[in-house]
Amino acid sequence: MSRLLHVDSGPYAPPAPARELTAVSADGARLHVEIHGPEGAPAVVLAHGWTCSTAFWAAQIRELAADHRVIAYDQRGHGRSPASPACSAEALADDLEAVLEAALAPGEQAVIAGHSMGGMTVMAASERAGFRAHAAAVLLCSTGSSQLVAASTVVPIRAGRPRTWLTRRILGSRAPLGPVTPLARRILKYGTMGAGSAPHMVEACARIVHACPRKVRHTWSQVLDLLDLDHGVRELRVPTAVVVGTADRLTPPVQARGLAAALPQCTGLTELPGIGHMTPIEAPGLVGRRIRELVHAHIRPVRVVSEESA
Repeated sequence: MSRLLHVDSGPYAPPAPARELTAVSADGARLHVEIHGPEGAPAVVLAHGWTCSTAFWAAQIRELAADHRVIAYDQRGHGRSPASPACSAEALADDLEAVLEAALAPGEQAVIAGHSMGGMTVMAASERAGFRAHAAAVLLCSTGSSQLVAASTVVPIRAGRPRTWLTRRILGSRAPLGPVTPLARRILKYGTMGAGSAPHMVEACARIVHACPRKVRHTWSQVLDLLDLDHGVRELRVPTAVVVGTADRLTPPVQARGLAAALPQCTGLTELPGIGHMTPIEAPGLVGRRIRELVHAHIRPVRVVSEESA
């Protein structure tokens, strides 16, 4: 049964990949990988967040694939990647290493962009040899490294134990999300997006999030609740840009500021007024530009030498 309920027209309709492959992680988990754009072009790797899929990056894939090789993959249990009993920060790091090995040539470098749990994946992998061999630069979108539930402002009361308890109950709910109804859109918009988000943006997010299986959603919520990747941030020793929306309730700007202060090579923190947690959908052009800037600054063009000139 297909779990893919994404929109099928407009800017957030996922483009067809040039090819697909399956990466196999350290524990045997199989990961769906899509490759878009011309072979030999500068490489970009996209890691989506909790309850999302490769469809989340549709706008960036469509724009970047004209002159980049864009590699997007489904986190385990999400999209077309089968669920796995092993869910942990270490598994996320294993999976990213497997994707890099499967999709990139030996020694080839890429800009790696991670949104929310995708950014946490990058932090978890920061000390891995495979990550360091392939990462030229990183973009962290709407993410944090620790204290995720305590920092969240989804529950609109002052910080403290009651807010943390209520937030944990909401984000860790086992309840099915059900169909994408007007009420479901309003709830999702409040929790994850800025007040000014256009209806077509909300629709795209709702369809992607509601496609995530209930058990997968709950299992990963438990992992995120206990996550502590502060050490991984300090070991992320490549140029790294940080983007956050000022209206982000899931990983508020305080999280992004903490990342920017701790990163060894932070190239800049961008705070987007009125934008919520879903930055790649709410601010698609800005996210795409940040990726392009990192490619231009940190990936050397490949010089092809013909037999005649050799």
